[in-house]
Amino acid sequence: MEILQTSDFWIGLLKIVWINIILSGDNAVVIAMAARSLPPHQQRTAVLFGSGAAVVLRVILTVVAAKLLALPYLQIVGGLLLLWIGTQLLSGEEDGEGEGKEYGSMLGAIRTILLADLVMSLDNVIAVAAAAQGSMVLLVLGLAISIPLVVFGSTLMIKLMERFPIIIMLGAALIGWVAGETIVSDAVLRDMLTANPWLHYAAAAAGAAFVVAVGRWLQKRSHATG
Repeated sequence: MEILQTSDFWIGLLKIVWINIILSGDNAVVIAMAARSLPPHQQRTAVLFGSGAAVVLRVILTVVAAKLLALPYLQIVGGLLLLWIGTQLLSGEEDGEGEGKEYGSMLGAIRTILLADLVMSLDNVIAVAAAAQGSMVLLVLGLAISIPLVVFGSTLMIKLMERFPIIIMLGAALIGWVAGETIVSDAVLRDMLTANPWLHYAAAAAGAAFVVAVGRWLQKRSHATG
């Protein structure tokens, strides 16, 4: 275990922990929003299954993420998928509580978690892999650390969403923000983004506004026809 006695190992581990703390937030929001549509007794199960399956996805993505991000149009498709997920999560939120509240399905929530995490984890995985600098031990530790962070973050977000409903809209806006960033970061748009750095924030803001506007419109339409 000589690796544990080197400063490079501990510096690399600190980097990975910090990266996971920063980058796990958006994943936790998606998991919380998807799990919130379930009955209370199923929420923890969905969080655990969703987080566990998401980490398995991250292991797979670690091997192929760099190559995937180089493929043209892949991030555009992924970003559009995130926009759709964000609007569906927001439009599916019910204003009512108690016996009149409608709940979603466990499989539906887990499917939403996996789809969103698949798209949102590409950049996360590359950041962790870069910090690991080829060390498999650090890479595995980084993935292991991400599990409790996402589970704890998701559980906390569910409780906050129940107490402060405005967080639901902010969470949907965050998903839209990440979607905009993902789309404009695609390989075919990279030169344009390099020449016009402001496009990064413009696309992110547009994505956030789109999800909130369309999600709220769908929500009101479902209430009007319901």
